[in-house]
Amino acid sequence: MVYYVNLFYRYFIPLVLGCMALFILTDILHRLNERKKLRKDQADAGEAQPSARQYPRFELGRRIEHLVLISSFTTLALTGLPQKYSQAGISQVLVRMFGGIAMTRQIHHLAAAIFILEAVYHLVVLGYKLVVLRLEASMLPSTRDGMDALRELAFNLGLRGRMPRMGRYNFKEKMEYWALVFGLLVMAFTGLMLWNPVLTIKILPAQFIPAAQAAHGAEAVLAVLAIILWHFYSVHLRGWNASMFTGKLSLARMKAEHAEELDQIEKGMLPRPIPPVTYRRRMRLFVPAVVAFTFLLGFGLYKYTAFEPTPLANSPVLEPAIQVASPTVDPTAPHPSATLDLAGQVVLPQTATPGITRTDTSTVVATTSPTPAPVLTWTEGGIQQLFSDNCGECHGNSGGLSLSSYADIMEGGRDGPVIIPGNPDDSRLVKIQSSGNHPVLLSAGDLAKVIAWIKAGALEK
Repeated sequence: MVYYVNLFYRYFIPLVLGCMALFILTDILHRLNERKKLRKDQADAGEAQPSARQYPRFELGRRIEHLVLISSFTTLALTGLPQKYSQAGISQVLVRMFGGIAMTRQIHHLAAAIFILEAVYHLVVLGYKLVVLRLEASMLPSTRDGMDALRELAFNLGLRGRMPRMGRYNFKEKMEYWALVFGLLVMAFTGLMLWNPVLTIKILPAQFIPAAQAAHGAEAVLAVLAIILWHFYSVHLRGWNASMFTGKLSLARMKAEHAEELDQIEKGMLPRPIPPVTYRRRMRLFVPAVVAFTFLLGFGLYKYTAFEPTPLANSPVLEPAIQVASPTVDPTAPHPSATLDLAGQVVLPQTATPGITRTDTSTVVATTSPTPAPVLTWTEGGIQQLFSDNCGECHGNSGGLSLSSYADIMEGGRDGPVIIPGNPDDSRLVKIQSSGNHPVLLSAGDLAKVIAWIKAGALEK
């Protein structure tokens, strides 16, 4: 599954960015070719100043929503990409700046929660406008948008005499909006799967976890590059559009990008106010539905994210076994007052008994003889079973790394060896598990066992 996810994004990302770059390049060439003509037209028009007339574009709620979107998206990018490219120098600097990998993840989760809440708010506002106010769904794409894209491309190449006349939202804005919706769905679903992989693999096959990680990272890269390439050029570099901050758009910008909507405004073709009785009737149905929807969605998200925090938190912590050796005490002189302390050691009253070592002024503790630990091997030390139980679903016979046999794990994956016998500190498998940057983490005891096996030479038998 990971292979197909990577294959999809291997072609999807260049395709999307290539189409964006094509439009941007043709627009730049057209603007360069038309610069002299524009200056001449301005000179022929005399010294008339551009109109200061402004048209309402976005209300206050939409502008606040946009600021929340900018903040949460930027935070997600700054805390998410360093986890994907953890070996890069800039990534390590950012992780240290955020206070370490654990704090970076907490910030990432907080920004993700805000991002999802903002999306829920947007959905509620959208429902209010469509259900209660009965406004036109002007963001829905249509075949006309595809034709407008071809017409603008032809105009930029000099094959058409004028730009297409577009309505409230042109094809560029619709494309960016629906790209955001698609990215939100992919990032939200895969992010929730990675947030709680323990619960996810109880519902879905385990191979969904690495597939979700691959899709989450690739979609994040696409989203960041699309914002830098498309949004920054169209909204800021091509000509500063401050309507999302001021709420208004200039007459010149309306003529250039929303000429059809401008005609409707000038002709007074605006939505009529709803009668108060009708408005109240619709709100009586809409408000309970929204409350129920937001409650169920919020409760479901809370239960999902809080069901089991992390794989590590649910793994049993293995404490070292304590062996108590029998003290060399004269069997003819028993000590009925002897007891066991919390550590499991024999505690006797203060007496000079042979074989007992004095530890303080009140008690003496039986001495023990250390038992040499058995040598860990792949077959006899439980290492093979450990990897089969924890990693077999994802790193079996498919994928870039197989851990199903001793030969496979010693061979490594596409990125090279993961085990360096005798050197656990430089073994890539230990580094990944120790950093915690993996969907499925070994327990503290299992990881210590793997480290001991590698340190002993990573023997097979």
